Amino acid sequence: MGTIKSLLIGLLFTASFFSHAKTVEHTLGTITLNGTPQRVVVLSHGALDFLDQIGVEPVGVIKQLIPEYLQSKYSDSAYRSLGSLKEPNFEEIYMAKPDLIIAEGRQAQLYQQLSEIAPTYMFQVDTKAYWQSTQHHWRVLAELFGQSQQVEDMIAKIQGQFEQINELTASNSLNAMSVMNSGNRISMFGTNSRFSLLYTDLGFSVRESAKVSSVARPHGNLISFEYIADAKPDVLFVLDRQQTIGAGNASSEQLFDNALVNSTPAAKNNRIVFLDGTAWYLTAGGYNATQIMINDVKKAF
Repeated sequence: MGTIKSLLIGLLFTASFFSHAKTVEHTLGTITLNGTPQRVVVLSHGALDFLDQIGVEPVGVIKQLIPEYLQSKYSDSAYRSLGSLKEPNFEEIYMAKPDLIIAEGRQAQLYQQLSEIAPTYMFQVDTKAYWQSTQHHWRVLAELFGQSQQVEDMIAKIQGQFEQINELTASNSLNAMSVMNSGNRISMFGTNSRFSLLYTDLGFSVRESAKVSSVARPHGNLISFEYIADAKPDVLFVLDRQQTIGAGNASSEQLFDNALVNSTPAAKNNRIVFLDGTAWYLTAGGYNATQIMINDVKKAF
């Protein structure tokens, strides 16, 4: 009788244990977690931005190129420093003894190695559908950490602002061109890019040149100032990559202050917007980053 009773207790404990297990799919696989993760390692600035907003305390983060609004907190030695966005420190990650690692697209090729340390969730924002993808990640992580209602309120707040901008874009019939400069090299990006938010979610139509050619590349088409002048965009969004990653001192404001760019409706109507590179380039999918992106776009109006 005692043996049967012990067996029943064991079965009940096992059922209780696995009833709390959560299986989560992501772009590179599936992870199963038992209960709420307690020791979280975050290798993504976007994910860190979001987790900080919902009160999740990680044990280790990437401190390189971290957004200013997160620096004062996460520069503290209480948070283990885990290398760089492209080269995470595996030894430090292992020593942090995580029960969950949250990585991003820059670390996709390291996924298998990370998974050998702990279950790894890929916080990989789809550049073709920024807002849809971001909402998905927020909801997944919110469920893991028991913050679903808070996140629904956050999503509603952002969605309301998107709808307001859409109304302004439609009423003004605005087209836009989104470009990124790396020094003097200028690349144009359309709807299937890190700037998809502008077109897919905020209602701008893409403006291109019909007479001046561009050079197709995997990451944006290489263009010239002549191309911009011929396209005549209503709004010109500019992201300075070198300034964003701390690789240059030149000012994109100075670079784009020339006769060709100044001939466009964007310049004449004060609708050249220099984007916050940290939010758009380094912290995609973050809550504060998304708010900063919205504020940038509002400058066009």
